[in-house]
Amino acid sequence: MTMTSPKQTELSLKQSGVRWLWLAALVFIVDVGSKLLVMNTMEYGWPNRIELLPFFNLLYVHNYGAAFSFLSDAGGWQRWFFTAIALGVCSLLVFWMRRSPAENRLANSAYALIVGGALGNLFDRMYHGFVVDFLDFYVGNSHWPAFNIADSAICIGAAMIILEGFIADKKEKAK
Repeated sequence: MTMTSPKQTELSLKQSGVRWLWLAALVFIVDVGSKLLVMNTMEYGWPNRIELLPFFNLLYVHNYGAAFSFLSDAGGWQRWFFTAIALGVCSLLVFWMRRSPAENRLANSAYALIVGGALGNLFDRMYHGFVVDFLDFYVGNSHWPAFNIADSAICIGAAMIILEGFIADKKEKAK
């Protein structure tokens, strides 16, 4: 019986899901770029919204909390709490990507979308002290909370992880 060392069983960087971090970088660049564009071209707040479609506005707002302004009025400690969560989640996902084969496209791209989105919002939180939101969807007078490209990437990535779980279960049952 031959023993394999941990180095032999680990995937090389080229073979691992870390190869998919280009997608995280792309999400980060598009997110930060779109937020800078909004900040430099739009006035802040509701009266300055740009109506694009009967259900969609561009609206420059600040979010001091997390998704849907959760804890936005908590007094400042939430900035560091959400920073720690973002760093922890990103570290865990990159760790999983390092152990996942690059061919596992669905999971690795999902992880990369979440990492890119989390880093985009983390950048805002650290640089500005708030996250820039600007996508405003609504029906009649009922508005969904404003969000941004990073939030979209995180949600899409999370949905892809759930989908991947169903696909993996189906494959496991087929065996």
